[in-house]
Amino acid sequence: MMKQKPYAKAQNQYTDYLVREPMELMEFLASKMPQASRTKLKSLLAKQVVYVDNVITTQYNFPLRPGMKVQISREKHTHEFRSNLLRIVYEDAYLIVVEKREGLLSVGTERERERTAVSILNEYVRRSGRKNRVYVVHRLDRDTSGLMMFAKDEKTQHTLRDNWHKLVFDRRYVAVVAGEMERDSGTVHSWLTDRTLYVYSSPVDDGGKESVTHYRTVRRAGGFSLVELHLETGRKNQIRVHMQDLGHPIVGDGRYGLEDLNPLGRLALHAFKLCFRHPVTGEEMRFETPYPAEFKTLVKG
Repeated sequence: MMKQKPYAKAQNQYTDYLVREPMELMEFLASKMPQASRTKLKSLLAKQVVYVDNVITTQYNFPLRPGMKVQISREKHTHEFRSNLLRIVYEDAYLIVVEKREGLLSVGTERERERTAVSILNEYVRRSGRKNRVYVVHRLDRDTSGLMMFAKDEKTQHTLRDNWHKLVFDRRYVAVVAGEMERDSGTVHSWLTDRTLYVYSSPVDDGGKESVTHYRTVRRAGGFSLVELHLETGRKNQIRVHMQDLGHPIVGDGRYGLEDLNPLGRLALHAFKLCFRHPVTGEEMRFETPYPAEFKTLVKG
């Protein structure tokens, strides 16, 4: 276990509560503030004024243990985050978990200097200190929406990257694909070769990177299928290529699918679940977002 650095503490006044029995954070807040509506309590979490053991906590179902201290700031958080491209799901002194919208690059390149998830988050963390910045741990394709995380220091970044498969124990996506899937579940296993603008798949080892995707068909209707995907490896464009291999490309995928099949006006791929062990505390962190409403609408049962 890494030696813990001191957590960043709130600079304003707050009310302290001691946790005496195990329960989720939302349930605890409701017991201490019975006059507050559930909407009000969610607002407190979203405004980042709730701390658990001095760490800003926005996860409503964060598991509390006896002996923990919950603090509620009496003042509005001075660094409130607002963006229509990115939503902060969780933040502490070491990392930030966000939900990215489709169309937003994770990281800029030499050719693409536009606004990115990194640039938006850097602007946010620098409000607390000019030298603050975020560090890239993994990426989502520009056209993929969903959960991803960033480190807030280089040591945490290296810990996550070097121990990715040990720390990240569940990462899932949901997609709408063309056609009705033949099987309820299965696995795609191939070797992928990245040639910059296109990733090629081979059923045998041809020197590419071994890639494994597990899938489960959730629903079939109207010539489409709603599919849940579990990554065993995380290669560039892996899900998109593997669904093409199955003959069911992802809706809206002009590169690995059908250019004219785009009823949603976007790539129908969303990273909805991210579960990992905290690189510093060792706690299990579980984050999940609902399937995008437009995905479910397209595949009506």
